[in-house]
Amino acid sequence: MSFLLVAPDAVAAAASDLAQVGSMFSAANSAAATRTTAVLAAGADEISTAISALFGLHGQSYQALSAQAEAFHAQFVQALSGNAGLYASAEAATAQSIVLDPLNSLSVLLTGRALIGNGANAAPGSGLAGGAGGWLIGDGGNGGSGGLAQQGGNGGAAGLFGTGGAGGAGGSNGLNNGTNGGSGGTGGLLYGAGGAGGAGGAGFANGGNGGNGGHAGLLGNGGAGGAGGLGNAGLLIGGGNGGQGGAGGILFGNGGAGGAGGLGGVLVGGAGGDGGNAGLFGGTAGAGGAGGDSLGDAAGAGGNGGQAGLFGSGGAGGTGGTSSVSQGGAGGDGGRGGLISGSGGAGGTGGEANVLTNIDTATGGAGGNGGAAGLFGLGGAGGTGGVGYADTLGAIATGGTGGAGGAGGALIGNGGIGGTGGAGFVAAGATGEGGNGGNGGKAGLIGNGGSGGSVGMPGPNGIGSGTGGNGGDAQLIGNGGNGGNAGALFGNPGNPGGGGLLFGESGQPGL
Repeated sequence: MSFLLVAPDAVAAAASDLAQVGSMFSAANSAAATRTTAVLAAGADEISTAISALFGLHGQSYQALSAQAEAFHAQFVQALSGNAGLYASAEAATAQSIVLDPLNSLSVLLTGRALIGNGANAAPGSGLAGGAGGWLIGDGGNGGSGGLAQQGGNGGAAGLFGTGGAGGAGGSNGLNNGTNGGSGGTGGLLYGAGGAGGAGGAGFANGGNGGNGGHAGLLGNGGAGGAGGLGNAGLLIGGGNGGQGGAGGILFGNGGAGGAGGLGGVLVGGAGGDGGNAGLFGGTAGAGGAGGDSLGDAAGAGGNGGQAGLFGSGGAGGTGGTSSVSQGGAGGDGGRGGLISGSGGAGGTGGEANVLTNIDTATGGAGGNGGAAGLFGLGGAGGTGGVGYADTLGAIATGGTGGAGGAGGALIGNGGIGGTGGAGFVAAGATGEGGNGGNGGKAGLIGNGGSGGSVGMPGPNGIGSGTGGNGGDAQLIGNGGNGGNAGALFGNPGNPGGGGLLFGESGQPGL
């Protein structure tokens, strides 16, 4: 067997030299073109004209042949240059293998894990966990999806540097509950994001829960939680819950978002997963996942937002799911802001509710409460109440109550505003009432109280009996929040918040 030895540097140098030769020939041909393709006749007679035409035709033929030669030369140079790069890549890979293979083999022999390299992905349908990444550098392998009645495999952990593997999706389970998705792998110990959780499997009964997102190490973002129920489908009873978002890096990093809840059948939708907490010294906490919709009874609640560390904003609450029959899902609460500095997360919006018969009542989901701030920062706004819909004569629909605003920073900070109540939309002959407004958040020692939320808009046949939210109080220095407006006819306006003890005025009452 013969061997071919190739020096990539020499091949690349030859390609460069050939390119210069081609440029020289191209320049020479261009210079000769003006003198050879249009030769002037020596005289005005026919013989001189014929001779000049013959030489000109010869020059034109030479230029055409030269153009073809230049094109072939350019293709040859390009191929030679490309092959030089391929030889160099192969040589580098071989050199890397020569160095790493003995080290990885020894590491696997002693610890069962390579030193450098990515973990292996588990096969689809196996439900096995993904392989761990190398001790020093390497991403974790993805978990395998579950087979029939089998949970998804967990994602593999990364080494010192790398991303955790994603969790596998849960398998379907016939007439039983769907299986859970696998959890995401942990990110690199020093740097790297956590892997995403796998989606829950579909079930004729309850859908499976989504897998939790993987945590980061010292620096990095947490992985997102998996969605509940594969395809958001709990066909008979309820949807699976969304997985929780992974925590951000211990020092710095954003928390992962919570997974969405699965679609419910005749009962409840799955709850959204909570957002992951942020790093100690910086990062935004993860948002809560949306609640799952329901074809029957109550929809799923939105997940709560994650908590910040010392500095940073809390995560927003997830939106509540929509119900096709009665009760919309509640919005998730906003997460707490940084203990030293940072705003609280906003509360999630309540889910919509629908009613199709005059024997049922539709109530929109309550808005989530805003998250509190730490020492310095703004309280999160309360979420808006969910809308209530009634499409049948004699049916009743009520909007959800708005969420309360979060408290402002203990030293300096304004309270969050209360959420507006959900509207009550109805068809002719039905009754719709707006939801109550949420209370405004309390201020810090210095700061203004949050305004109360107003009552949601009533339907055409509503009597407007909702109550506006109360304004938040100031503490030492600052103005109280205004009260929320009441329903159109018989509602009660919100009370104003009190002014600061040292300086400040009370808010205005609602209308």
